[in-house]
Amino acid sequence: MKTNPGRFFEDFRLGETIRHATPRTVTTGDVALYTALYGPRFAVQSSDAFAKAIGYPASPLDDLLSFHVVFGKTVPDISLNALANLGYAEGGFHRPVYPGETLSTVSEVIGLKESSNKQTGVVYVRSTGSDSAGKTVLSYCRWVLVKKRDPEAKIVEERVPELAKVVDPADLAHSLPPLSAQAYDVDLAGSPYRFSDYVAGERIDHVDGMTVEEAEHQIATRLFQNTAKVHFDAHATKETRFGRRLIYGGHVISLARALSFNGLANAFALAGINAGRHVAPLFAGDTVYAWSEVLETAELPGRTDVGALRLRTVATKNQPCGNFPDRQGDGYDPAVILDFDYWAFIPR
Repeated sequence: MKTNPGRFFEDFRLGETIRHATPRTVTTGDVALYTALYGPRFAVQSSDAFAKAIGYPASPLDDLLSFHVVFGKTVPDISLNALANLGYAEGGFHRPVYPGETLSTVSEVIGLKESSNKQTGVVYVRSTGSDSAGKTVLSYCRWVLVKKRDPEAKIVEERVPELAKVVDPADLAHSLPPLSAQAYDVDLAGSPYRFSDYVAGERIDHVDGMTVEEAEHQIATRLFQNTAKVHFDAHATKETRFGRRLIYGGHVISLARALSFNGLANAFALAGINAGRHVAPLFAGDTVYAWSEVLETAELPGRTDVGALRLRTVATKNQPCGNFPDRQGDGYDPAVILDFDYWAFIPR
């Protein structure tokens, strides 16, 4: 058989390295389409003139566009037969990506755990995206629930990896060139608030909402070359417990990040991903809202130009976030669909 049915849980081996097809050259066309899909307004990624004024050679790609392109490469080999993408950890954005760069991805299987029902198992991978010179652009861990082909198949070796709960933003500060905080024009950026204006424990309702349409999430998933069946095949998904296509979880992350501009306009670059969970599914026709909590503020050694905010962004469906819907006992408010913990750089 010359077609690829995707890997099942018993096909993975601890320690194996998977080189993913195909390298992808990102262009200004990708940037324009990403902007059309999500509407991010962060000035550094929107304007060459603004980016050059503060010290970048040009306007870099939105960090999440790079993330999705790198992520999309992994799907045919990791999660084509996945039932759910369960979480993220140890994410790092190691250098900006500019239009014209070619990205490729390699993953290492770092953990395997068979489910008690013997029908599925959790696969843990560390994926690394590199540029055409072989330099690491970003890396992250994720774990996915993958179907077994044969419930009776024996699993040779299992291990659940220990992953850091929080990445150190100081280890990622080298990803930014030296920036001129004085040249950072807060009027053009859309907010007067800098690093010192945020305090741990502060909560921000991002106010705005975006309704997800069937066509746009299909275009987005194709843009990232994410081939997961649950996002594309309406005929096959009729037989699932939801009976319809699921919105790609990364689509929700990008929507929440774009919404966060209203309140965090100067948190212009992502540094790292500490944790992330897709709490509940999203479907076409649902409206996404978001709120954020400042978990920590961090000064960075040797950097007087920027600091880092540790942010927890929570996205909901069909419920505005004025009352900050959150966890309820051992679970979540029924409206919550995403719980995302990350570091972002902000000028001082």
